[in-house]
Amino acid sequence: MNLQIKPRLNEILTERGMTQKQLSELSGVPQGSISRFDKNSRHEDIHLFSIAKALGISVESLFEIVVITE
Repeated sequence: MNLQIKPRLNEILTERGMTQKQLSELSGVPQGSISRFDKNSRHEDIHLFSIAKALGISVESLFEIVVITE
């Protein structure tokens, strides 16, 4: 079983009418780190928890997870 995991942060922010800058201010996570997470290039665990807490959602909700069976 393989998993395909991609961030949903841009989708979540769009649904809420928020910007990365607003999320940065709310979560205490630098805007650059939020941008890197959203591009799926890099993230730190503590930032994921801070972002999820600021948005009032679970860490798992920050991702789209697809199970690939072959």
